[in-house]
Amino acid sequence: MSLINDLINLNLSDSTEKIIAEYIWIGGSGMDIRSKARTLPGPVTDPADLPKWNYDGSSTGQAPGDDSEVILYPQAIFKDPFRRGNNILVMCDCYTPAGDPIPTNKRFNAAKIFSHPDVTAEEPWYGIEQEYTLLQKEVKWPLGWPVGGYPGPQGPYYCAIGADKAFGREVVDSHYKACLYAGINISGINGEVMPGQWEFQVGPAVGISSGDQLWVARYVLERITEIAGVVLSFDPKPIQGDWNGAGAHTNYSTKSMRSDGGYEVIKKAIEKLGMRHKEHIAAYGEGNERRLTGKHETADINTFLWGVANRGASIRVGRETEKNGKGYFEDRRPASNMDPYVVTSMIAETTILWKP
Repeated sequence: MSLINDLINLNLSDSTEKIIAEYIWIGGSGMDIRSKARTLPGPVTDPADLPKWNYDGSSTGQAPGDDSEVILYPQAIFKDPFRRGNNILVMCDCYTPAGDPIPTNKRFNAAKIFSHPDVTAEEPWYGIEQEYTLLQKEVKWPLGWPVGGYPGPQGPYYCAIGADKAFGREVVDSHYKACLYAGINISGINGEVMPGQWEFQVGPAVGISSGDQLWVARYVLERITEIAGVVLSFDPKPIQGDWNGAGAHTNYSTKSMRSDGGYEVIKKAIEKLGMRHKEHIAAYGEGNERRLTGKHETADINTFLWGVANRGASIRVGRETEKNGKGYFEDRRPASNMDPYVVTSMIAETTILWKP
């Protein structure tokens, strides 16, 4: 094993200018992350300088067998924390050979919204709180839980320390450092209310970059859980009963909201979000009805309400924002398995472009 570790950690720059680029894309389910690697002649820092590539879409549920080629368009580059050196991770989106986005390419429409002049002028900032659950590999039961049984009730586990309360911290801290190395603007981590559940935050990030960074952060996390021999779950309610679900609370502000008088802009934006509540819920993740029950720090899925410092609301405004008369708000509705391209662009579309 020591020889394998030595080979894995080989510094290629000592012997060659060539680098390895890991191309990453989203598969047919909308949550399965796929990747494959290729050799390039030298370091690259601009996605426009990277070659397009292709893959077998019939094996990912994205193309028929008799016309299976899907084209990868490089969109964002990150440093590779696994291979290190000049090697890179490349976030891609997917197109037909004719150049049309395939149906599962949610980035394409998001990029159109974020490139709209009215949206660009508002410089939308996002901070996404990605919750997830670590599962034991053989039994698909939360890490730290007795097999077939349950731990003590919620209460001692949130932001806790100790071998009987915090399960999987080595994965969490490895992910934290790997994201910082990669150039992802990860802003923090914490243990969550349900044991075996954790959260990381990505942001502030502007526009389409928020989705790129969150998807690559998810990729890095699943690679680390692969190494650690645990299973990563983004299910919004992995355990039924009196246990918290998993969300992806999305914090949001525009230039107008961050400026003097911004609180009035925030209230108008929230009013518009309420008018399109059903459309947003439909786009905010699969299985969210199991999570948004009105219990466990959620609002009921059929009810839209907002409040200051209210964690049982659809939209929460912080005390500091209310006090300063400007700032940001938090959309607490997105599920942990939401697509950040869809959610971030939809919030911008509703609050900036949509006219009731």
